[in-house]
Amino acid sequence: MNYGPINVDPETMGGTPVFTGTRIPVQTLFDYIEGGDDLNEFLDDYPTITKEAAVEVLNMAKKTLTTEKTLNENFA
Repeated sequence: MNYGPINVDPETMGGTPVFTGTRIPVQTLFDYIEGGDDLNEFLDDYPTITKEAAVEVLNMAKKTLTTEKTLNENFA
């Protein structure tokens, strides 16, 4: 299943959400941020990921976490 910058396919990394066209898990971006690194460091370390794709993933997370309905469905 393709969600723009994110692809989920059981044949790729066992269905782990990855950046489309790569085998780089989306979780890696969040691990960088959680570890105190900035977006540019992530992009430097993973040059196959475009800034636009990374920002789109962050915007998807933002939309998910700022929508009460989604929060209730997933975290309540």
